[in-house]
Amino acid sequence: MAVVFYGLSTLYSIFLLRKGFRQDNRINYLLLAGGFAVHTFAMIKRGFNFQRCPINNLYEATLFIAWTILAAYLVFGLWSRLRFLGAFVSPIVFAIGIFALMPPLDVRGATQPIFTGGWSSLHKALILLSYGAFGLSSVAGIMYLTQEHDLKYHKLRAVLSLLPPIQRLEMLMGRLLVVGFVLLTAGLAVSAAYLKQTRHVYVTSDAEVFYSILVWLLYLALVVLHWRFAQRGRRFALGTIGSFAFIMLTFWGIYMLSGIHNPNATP
Repeated sequence: MAVVFYGLSTLYSIFLLRKGFRQDNRINYLLLAGGFAVHTFAMIKRGFNFQRCPINNLYEATLFIAWTILAAYLVFGLWSRLRFLGAFVSPIVFAIGIFALMPPLDVRGATQPIFTGGWSSLHKALILLSYGAFGLSSVAGIMYLTQEHDLKYHKLRAVLSLLPPIQRLEMLMGRLLVVGFVLLTAGLAVSAAYLKQTRHVYVTSDAEVFYSILVWLLYLALVVLHWRFAQRGRRFALGTIGSFAFIMLTFWGIYMLSGIHNPNATP
């Protein structure tokens, strides 16, 4: 049901894009809010059924990333000037939702890990929350490129649209990037503590560990280039979009190869 809401929102977003965002996004906001409500209910029901935090296989991780992106958008969307983000959030969560419904992702055998305290759930939540922030940063980057294009080639449409100034979009990209980086850093720190507690090492040769470090280095480079070397504008927007696209294209494969998160994976 949530994916149906996201699909309807995606169709309505196409209408908003064709109109150059000269109309209010209230309907789109309500469609995404309806999908979010059903999405949240599904996660809660799954958690009660399995009597645990539902972030233990690829299906659940996918749902949590989409839920995080939506939760952040719904908060930002309380301000009418930021509701335009929904036109770019909806295709992302719709695509993630379709992907999550693939039966092979919901491996029940991988949903009964051994927990030591709450470290495992905490590190997963922090890392997936960081991916949600990176996703919103990439959405702001897409909006930046759209506004920049309109300012260059369709100046009247840029004036009449409901998009915020291009400077505000760049500021939003930067702040979301920093929030995501802080969450990712905290998630990796908790992950190291969890590994020390359960395996008596801070780092293992697991594919997911190396992948998380690679993503951390990638976003560290983006943060340093933006704040220290004044990497801004179009290049910064392309960096946020490309980095999140890299995560979306590679996260699933690495997760399935991980022996820690997927006990059935081949070492």
